[in-house]
Amino acid sequence: MSCIMTRYYDFVLGLIPAVMFGLTAILFLAGIQLTMAVPVGAGAAVLVIGHALFVNVPGRAEPTADQRSAVQPSNAD
Repeated sequence: MSCIMTRYYDFVLGLIPAVMFGLTAILFLAGIQLTMAVPVGAGAAVLVIGHALFVNVPGRAEPTADQRSAVQPSNAD
């Protein structure tokens, strides 16, 4: 499960600047003033961050099989 979450958050980290700069450039090229295009692009990037933090909540990673086998219970009787 932790491998899937790592891929998701790696994707989100790449998507944040892509949305910010990409949407800003698209809006600017479409004729929107830069002073309006930048806040719209930043707002969309904030929505991506909010999704990563609140909708798909980062959780505690479960130990992998290698980590579980490395931990040996102690008998402290």
